[in-house]
Amino acid sequence: MRRLRRARWDETATVDLAVSVGSVALPNPVMTASGTAGHGDELARYVDLSRLGAVVVKSLSAEAWAGNPAPRVTEVAAGMINSVGLAGPGVAAWAADELPRLHAAGARVVVSIWGRSVEQYEAAARMLAGVEGILAVEVNLSCPNLGRAHTMFAHDPNATAEVIEACAVAGIPRWAKLSPNTDRLVEVAGAAAAAGAEAVTLINTVMGMVIDVETRRAHLGGGGGGVSGPAIHPIAVRAVYDCRSALPDLPIIGVGGVAGGRDAIELIMAGANAVQVGTAGFADPTSVERVLDEIESWCRHHGVAALAELRGVAHV
Repeated sequence: MRRLRRARWDETATVDLAVSVGSVALPNPVMTASGTAGHGDELARYVDLSRLGAVVVKSLSAEAWAGNPAPRVTEVAAGMINSVGLAGPGVAAWAADELPRLHAAGARVVVSIWGRSVEQYEAAARMLAGVEGILAVEVNLSCPNLGRAHTMFAHDPNATAEVIEACAVAGIPRWAKLSPNTDRLVEVAGAAAAAGAEAVTLINTVMGMVIDVETRRAHLGGGGGGVSGPAIHPIAVRAVYDCRSALPDLPIIGVGGVAGGRDAIELIMAGANAVQVGTAGFADPTSVERVLDEIESWCRHHGVAALAELRGVAHV
C-alpha cells in the first residue's frame, strides 16, 4: 500500500470523502449504526440526514416483535449494555410508515434485518424486494439460531452462508453484520463473502452482563446483553485489521466505539471502507454529524486530499 505523505495544513482545502462499499457509492463514509438511531427520521431534529453517508435503521424482522422485558439499557464503564431484544414494527409497517419520512429528510437508507431461522431471514428479505429507495440490506447475524441448538448465526460459517444466500431474494446488495464473540470471525467473514455478501460490518456488540448487587439478580430484563461504546473500540479495530489482512478485497464497514473523528480514522487505517456511529448518539444526538466534520478537519490538518489515501495504511 502507499505510504501516507504529509502536507501543509490548509483549512480551505477540499477533501474527497467519497467511498464505495461494494457496488454502493456514498458521498462520505459516515453512517448511523443499526439499533442506535431508531427506525425512521428520529435524528432529523438534530442532524441533517442528507449529509450522512447513509442511515442504517434498527433491525427489522418480517413481523412485528415486542423485544425483551425492561429494563433494557444501563450504563457501564466506558459505554453501555443493552438487551432491547430487536423490538420493531416489522418490515411492511416500517416501509409504509417510516421509510417515506427518511426519504423526505433526504437520507440514503440501509435497512437491517434479523431472524431466528434461515426462513425468517428470507421472509424479511423477500418483503424488501421491489421497495424503492433502499441502498442495501445489512443482515444482522448476531441472533440465536433456533435450528442449531441456539448457536449464534455469526459464530458459524455455514449458518452465515445459508442466511446470506437466502437473503438474495431482496434483490439489493447484502452486507453481513458479524459478531466479535468468536475466534472464527475471519472464517465467518470469508463465508459471508463467498455466499454473496458485498461487505461485512464489523463489529456488533460484545456479550456481557451486569448484576444488581442489591437485588442479587441480573440488572437487565433479558439477563445478559451487548456491551457497546468506547470500551469495545480496540476490539473493533482488531477485527477490521484482521479481516482486511486475510480478505484484502472484501469491503468492510467499521463500527464500535466511534465517538470522534480520530476513532473513525483509526478504523479506516485498519482497513475499513466506511464507519458507523452508534452509542455516542445516546449522549450526543449530533455526534454522527460531528464525526463527519472531524474526519474532514483531520484530513485537512494532515494534508490528506482524499480519504482513500488512508484506507488500510496501518498494514504497510
